[in-house]
Amino acid sequence: MNDHIRISDAERESVAVRIRDAAAEGRLTLEEADERQRAVYEARVGADLAPLTADLPEPPPPAVPRRGTLSPQARRRLLIHAGIGAAFALLLLLRWLVGPVPFFWPAGPVFWIAASLAGHYWWATRRSPRDSGPRPARP
Repeated sequence: MNDHIRISDAERESVAVRIRDAAAEGRLTLEEADERQRAVYEARVGADLAPLTADLPEPPPPAVPRRGTLSPQARRRLLIHAGIGAAFALLLLLRWLVGPVPFFWPAGPVFWIAASLAGHYWWATRRSPRDSGPRPARP
């Protein structure tokens, strides 16, 4: 952050969060935290914010999800896909059992159901974490 450039509300809020966290951890008294919070919201440039957190430890870096892990939304979509595939495969097997065809014809469709599920899993674990958030609404 440049010391002589005006700061944004987001920058003020990030410093305010650090001060609130420090107070919650017991690093600052409530009076100190109140004084610093007031100073944060009165700050105009980066130089005004720097002394407010100079004696506080740096915040830990944000946790980045590993590639290969599934977000809750991706896991839910994959389970829905698996459930629909399993239901369809069971219907195919039932149709084969009651039908007159002697060879196991559901093998082909069941193979493609399994392949689509494997492809879905492969694709979902290789997407970047920022791609797995909610999609913007269409106009």
